[in-house]
Amino acid sequence: MATAVALIPLFYLLLRTGQAGLTAWWERIATARVAELATTSVLLALVVALACLAIGVGSAYLVTRTNVPGRRFFAVMMALPLAVPSYVAAFTWVSVADLWSDSARFEGFVAAAVVLTLYTYPYVYLPVAAALSGADRGQEEVARSLGYNAWGTLWRVTLPQVRPAIAGGGLLATLYVLADFGAVSILRVDTFTRAVFTAFSAGFDRIGALSLSTLLLLITLVILGAESWTRRRGARYVSSGARSASAPADLGWGRLAGLAAMSLVLLAALGVPALSMLRWVDEGVSQADSLADIAAAAGGSLAVSAAGTALTLALALPVGILVARYPGKLSRALEGAAYLAHSLPGIVVGLSLVFFGVTVALPLYQTTALLALAYATLFLPLAVAAVAGAAAQAPPSLDEVAQSLGYSRSAVFRKVTLPLTLPGIGAGAALVFLTCMKELPATLLLRPTGLDTLATELWQATGVQRYAEAAPLAFLLVILAALPTWLLARRSGISAGPKLAKQPTKIKVVETQ
Repeated sequence: MATAVALIPLFYLLLRTGQAGLTAWWERIATARVAELATTSVLLALVVALACLAIGVGSAYLVTRTNVPGRRFFAVMMALPLAVPSYVAAFTWVSVADLWSDSARFEGFVAAAVVLTLYTYPYVYLPVAAALSGADRGQEEVARSLGYNAWGTLWRVTLPQVRPAIAGGGLLATLYVLADFGAVSILRVDTFTRAVFTAFSAGFDRIGALSLSTLLLLITLVILGAESWTRRRGARYVSSGARSASAPADLGWGRLAGLAAMSLVLLAALGVPALSMLRWVDEGVSQADSLADIAAAAGGSLAVSAAGTALTLALALPVGILVARYPGKLSRALEGAAYLAHSLPGIVVGLSLVFFGVTVALPLYQTTALLALAYATLFLPLAVAAVAGAAAQAPPSLDEVAQSLGYSRSAVFRKVTLPLTLPGIGAGAALVFLTCMKELPATLLLRPTGLDTLATELWQATGVQRYAEAAPLAFLLVILAALPTWLLARRSGISAGPKLAKQPTKIKVVETQ
């Protein structure tokens, strides 16, 4: 069921492209313009992904393994930029830049790379920090006893232990950039998503838009294949039993450099939006009836996000458990299928579901249920990854013991597997809810008539540069999104600090094929 939902956009693209013909498709993509779009999109995703890996992995290591000052504070704060939607960040950076210069506008490739990096790196930081918090440190102690210094231990032991989390976080960051619409539109960078939206809304060139979307899908398949290859290479280490105690690494004067680096990132990621919104918020809320409009939009956002989160988790639970409990070609194929729609522009997913609603499920058309289905299609990988990670940490031997005591498979699932997976389900729910709150293109297309959300109202206000009206909406959206972000950081265990109680551990090496 979950795979079928994720493949709806793919079916729509293949059907429409097939109707137009392979010749027409090739004529649309074999142009210098498409080559330029592909180069810009892939290069932007690569630059942002590398920057996110540097910031995310570096800050995760600092807060979980070192004696950097205020590490518990930074453990939570470094996740908060995830609460700021990219289009909110873009318009606040443009607004602040206008204060310093009336002639030079903040836009272009470099501007988009900076903004997307600052608000995408938590996709790397959160899973890597959680993996470092849960990883067994006994191997690091063994490496130090063999003469490796802190740097050698980091590269040879610590990072290989959490390589799947690093690869997964980098994949999410890359796909997010490829599918981003709001930031690249505001900052005027021509990528696939902006070109697709323009072709649909302005040029009415549906065949051209679908051709670009199909090419973007092919690029995504290449990226997924590369990530899967890196995940299977070599061996990775897992721990069985409780984790061992280990004192945080003493960085000496380097801890001040780490403190300064994280402070600079937070100042740019949170300080600029705060400055911009405070500049406009008083004027915005003073408008007549604006508080009632804001309250209605907030209610709409909460309602549709809750519906989307419930449906996404219901679809992701069996897939996540299958991936964790029964690894193999089938489970990898199902997991990969869930990622396909995640890289497509929201408008393509929205149009595919309009087609689905009109031709297959007419009663769902123009309902909240269809919008919730769009959220599930777009954000299924986020929930699958969270559930699979939690299920992988639950010892399979407990399921076997329960079955040996006479429990059926369904009873084992209810009484053993599900309770052990609940922390991951909670983290996945928080992440999906947060992302649903921020989603824009599919919401613009699929929301029922008369339903407004904070995202749609904010986009309409910023589209005509009514920043005073947009500021209260942006402020409330960030506050509401910050709550699940805080929950994610707290539930991941990264705020507990690097000190752990001493317990004996057993280490085993798992060779991956």
